[in-house]
Amino acid sequence: MRLSALLLAAFSLFAITGTVLARSAPLVDPDPIAIPAGLTQEQVAKDIKRALIARGWSVTSEQPGQIDSTLHLRTHTARIQATYDDKQVRLAYVSSEELGYKEKNGKRSIHPNYLGWVGFLVNDINTNFKVSESGG
Repeated sequence: MRLSALLLAAFSLFAITGTVLARSAPLVDPDPIAIPAGLTQEQVAKDIKRALIARGWSVTSEQPGQIDSTLHLRTHTARIQATYDDKQVRLAYVSSEELGYKEKNGKRSIHPNYLGWVGFLVNDINTNFKVSESGG
């Protein structure tokens, strides 16, 4: 009986610790998104904003070559900056609330949902570029 209680306690501790660790992932900004030749800066900005808005992000600031955006989802807030030129778009983490952002020894971590949200944006921006490139 003592052994089973000890095993149960050890398993519970492992399960709790594993859950806590799983709620944090390395924060690495996504690779640059290539812009197809022939798209204008106006079309690039439009395609980026279309992807952001479709995923629930709000455009909070815009100037040539840069779009700042915020996502409010339940109690979570994430802010990113999209910068672009003639060749590529870069999405970069700016700040967040309630996403467990931490930086330790130069390594950043955040709730894994953030990485999914940004990954969806990358896919959507690529799709929008392909549609624009084909004249759609």
